[in-house]
Amino acid sequence: MHPVARETLRAALDAGWADPARLYRDGRRARMLLDGARESVAAVVGAAPDEIVFTSSGTQAAHLGVLGALAGRRRTGAHLVVSAVEHSSVLQAARAHERGGGTVGRVPVDRFGRVEPEAYAAAVRDDTALACLQSANHEVGTVQPVEEAAELTAARGVPLLVDAAQTVGRAPLPSGWSVLTASAHKWGGPAGVGVLAVRTGTRYRSPLPEDERERGRVPGFENVPAVVAAAASLEAVADGMAAEASRLSALVDRVRTRVPDLVPDVEVVGDPVRRLPHLVTFSCLYVDGEALVTDLDKAGFAVSSGSSCTASTLTPSHVLEAMGVLSHGNVRVSLPRGTTPQDVDAFLAALPGVVAGLRRTAGVEDL
Repeated sequence: MHPVARETLRAALDAGWADPARLYRDGRRARMLLDGARESVAAVVGAAPDEIVFTSSGTQAAHLGVLGALAGRRRTGAHLVVSAVEHSSVLQAARAHERGGGTVGRVPVDRFGRVEPEAYAAAVRDDTALACLQSANHEVGTVQPVEEAAELTAARGVPLLVDAAQTVGRAPLPSGWSVLTASAHKWGGPAGVGVLAVRTGTRYRSPLPEDERERGRVPGFENVPAVVAAAASLEAVADGMAAEASRLSALVDRVRTRVPDLVPDVEVVGDPVRRLPHLVTFSCLYVDGEALVTDLDKAGFAVSSGSSCTASTLTPSHVLEAMGVLSHGNVRVSLPRGTTPQDVDAFLAALPGVVAGLRRTAGVEDL
């Protein structure tokens, strides 16, 4: 959690505990804090305050964004367009739409995990109610051509939902979206806060029962302290975003360059240029991804794996599978705010020994 989020959360627990829907003094104070947070987030994402609502997570924001936009345009049709590498929250909403009788068109990606705008536009039909395209991929960091896709879908009168969870607070946001979703913990805010932005004029109908809160789009008592802390930390990271992105991007370049030199039979995946500044993903042949993550954790490095290629599941990452790249022994390294060159050097020093040890255990020698 960002230090600003931690400090603000402590203060907001005392000042913003009351129900912002109530008229007594503490309720009015909570309402003022909530409205201030909404204005702050709106300014960063390039929206009007009344276009922003807060959800319980980025996943809920994606679910509500997809299903609400589809419900709002049900007279147009029941066809949804998604890329093959969308976050699971978007794909789960797509599957729910299919179970309800809707149809889904899935646009393939190239080996970098990027959609071609023309192929994306070709998937749009006369009965397409909504198109979804993430701002950047959550597993490999590839930045998607959102603005080009938005221009093409807008020409057909189709709104575009952008899952911007990996981009908000990290890189400039693309324009052209009609619905945008984000998650506070990705930029250093507290967990349990999501953002759903719906442009004025975009048809939307909440798939949930409505109440008087959050413009009728998200029912229930808002977590005002967490929302206020999320907004404060977003302002803080946005102020220094360009400098920190440049610094982290140079460190990611070092990982991308050095890992193949240090470890045999490794594939670094994702676009090397059009990418997020803080993510790098690579796959190691002859190594189980979960075992690699576990042993790196023992060495002091908390990384994740985009693949689940284990004896129990045998299920590869849908992103890596769609890209057609190596999925076994996959590691996603995310550099948080404040990561130093020494941190990266220590990781690069530890990685070869960890991989070699796992290969020896598996009876495979480095080539």
